[in-house]
Amino acid sequence: MGDLHAIRQFLASEGILMSFHGPFRHGILEELGRALRKHLESESTRKPDTTDVFSVYIEAAQNVANYANRHNGGDPAGARFQQGVVVIGRQGDHHIVQCGNFILPADGPALLARLDHLSGLDAAALKTLFKERIRADVEPGAPGAGLGLIRMARIASRPLGYAIVPGEDGLDFFSLTVIL
Repeated sequence: MGDLHAIRQFLASEGILMSFHGPFRHGILEELGRALRKHLESESTRKPDTTDVFSVYIEAAQNVANYANRHNGGDPAGARFQQGVVVIGRQGDHHIVQCGNFILPADGPALLARLDHLSGLDAAALKTLFKERIRADVEPGAPGAGLGLIRMARIASRPLGYAIVPGEDGLDFFSLTVIL
C-alpha cells in the first residue's frame, strides 16, 4: 500500500470528493449514496445539482451492480465482475461522476454503439428517446429498457465520456464519465 498522506494529497488535488473501489453490492451502494447526499448538502451544493449528482451516481452504480449480477453465476471470472470503481469529484463549477467495471469483450461493441448513438443526440432527441423507451416493452431476458444511460446523457452538461480498454483475465474494463 502507498503513503496515505500522498494518496490524500492526490485526491484533493484532483478534486475528488468520494471514491470507492471494491464489490458493488446494493447495500454498499446505498450507504455510499447516503454519504454522498450528506456531503453535497454540507458543501452547500444547490438542491438541483445535489439531485443531479446523486441521480447520476445511482444510475452509474446500479449499471455496474446489475451487470455484475447478470454475469456472476457460472463464470470463472464472476468475482471479477463484482469489482468496480466509482469516483465523484468537483472541478470548477462542475461535478464529475466516473465509474468503471470489468465487462466481457463480446459486450463491448454493443455498449459502445449505444453510447455513440446517445452522443449524437441533442436534448430534444434524448427526451424523445427516453419517452419511447419508457413506453416500450422490455424484451424477455433483456437487462432493462436502457433508460439509465439515456437519463445520464440527459442530465449531463457535456456528452458522456466512455472507453473500453483491455483488462485482466480476458476481460475488458469499461469506464464512463459524466460531467454535470
